[in-house]
Amino acid sequence: MTVHNTPRPAGRGTANAAPQVAFDRTELALIMPVYGRMVAAGEWRDYAMSFLRDVAVFSIFRRAAEHPIYRVEKRPDLRNKQGMYAVIAMDGQILKRGGDLRQVLRVLERKMIRVID
Repeated sequence: MTVHNTPRPAGRGTANAAPQVAFDRTELALIMPVYGRMVAAGEWRDYAMSFLRDVAVFSIFRRAAEHPIYRVEKRPDLRNKQGMYAVIAMDGQILKRGGDLRQVLRVLERKMIRVID
């Protein structure tokens, strides 16, 4: 597992640092069971989280040394537009977007059903 954070400028304390978007415990509690089932099925092997100023990204890898095959993104700025959660494929195609993370993650659940069949 890898966590990437944006570097803070030298000489600035946490009070002046730009806020970061992150997944909270309830969001991770929805993501991790899906991830765990795909790991158990042998399809996924690693993940990384990045917390930036405008987006939090949960990247899913088939192997540790590859590009992510899926990204789960949280963009709070899109909350009132298309929804702040999205699942994005390796080629950049948005597979599902919405305001309810549980509904957005269902696109990955459907892929898991195909793997197990």
